[in-house]
Amino acid sequence: MKTDLLKFAGNGGCSAKIPARQLEDMLKHLPGPSDPNILVGIDTHDDAGVYRISDSLAIVLTTDFFPPVCSDPYEFGQIAAANSISDIYAMGATPVLALNIAMFPSKGISMEAYGDMLRGGFDKAGEAGVTIIGGHTIDDPTPKYGLAVAGFVHPQKTVTNTGARPGCQLILTKPVGTGIILAGQRMGLSLEQNTEEAKRQMKLLNRSAAEVMSKHGITGATDITGFGLAGHALKMAKASGVTIRLYMRRVPLLPQAYTLVQAGCIPGASFRNLEYAESETSFAPGLDYNLKMAAFDAQTSGGLLISVSAGEAPGMLNSLHRAGLTAAAVIGETLAPQQHPLIMEN
Repeated sequence: MKTDLLKFAGNGGCSAKIPARQLEDMLKHLPGPSDPNILVGIDTHDDAGVYRISDSLAIVLTTDFFPPVCSDPYEFGQIAAANSISDIYAMGATPVLALNIAMFPSKGISMEAYGDMLRGGFDKAGEAGVTIIGGHTIDDPTPKYGLAVAGFVHPQKTVTNTGARPGCQLILTKPVGTGIILAGQRMGLSLEQNTEEAKRQMKLLNRSAAEVMSKHGITGATDITGFGLAGHALKMAKASGVTIRLYMRRVPLLPQAYTLVQAGCIPGASFRNLEYAESETSFAPGLDYNLKMAAFDAQTSGGLLISVSAGEAPGMLNSLHRAGLTAAAVIGETLAPQQHPLIMEN
């Protein structure tokens, strides 16, 4: 009998993250690093840590894992690996090595399914040019999988969430709505072709986006995952000391995402993300509620949100489209600091 991983998990993917507010409260109690070679630490809540090895080389480190987002173990492995590697791409780095992080029940699910999950991760890592050289496994009733990933970057070419500057355009490279589509699937509302498209987007590496980003000298970016487009935009705005304005009608959505929200299919993580961000967000009068909640939808293996100068934006967008990222769009802009770090308009 074919294994259905969704039967063994409640929240899946990046929607299983600890709420952003609780996470920030916990991180306050951690001592700040003092090593001058730490170029990016925990203080700005960036996508990965960066440590300088020499004047021309820095290592980028990240880890990510979560419960299943789909039924098929092989596809789950692919998605989890793509999501883990994304943090390296968001920092402008090249991923090189990884370790498996796996939790799996020794009883109740076949070891063949476990092998398929690991094989999915191995194949996706191979597509990214990443070699998995080991890992660790825990016997756990809820399957979970991900990677600890290391990459390399020149210290002066690191891309961070602190690099956005006023007067820039914001480009999003993938459509939003994976959490909504997956919730709709669990409720029997998502059309099969739309679920397949959501999985295709989650399996899509952010490598092409990162390659385009590097050619345009980008300094500010982040990837969109568990805190949703709005949550990660807010973190980027605060880290960079700017205000970000999002135009929600420009944000690309996965097919059926809007109508599912309209029908009341809003994952719980969306409300947790809204609770985190709403006190620091200005919502324009008449803002479309469905688009608002889509912006807070927890994404799994989402796209990159890139801050690019207004002059570079058209050329960069054209390059992204030529690279196959046809949904990429300019969705907002960066402003000098205003009363709220995040503004959302139609």
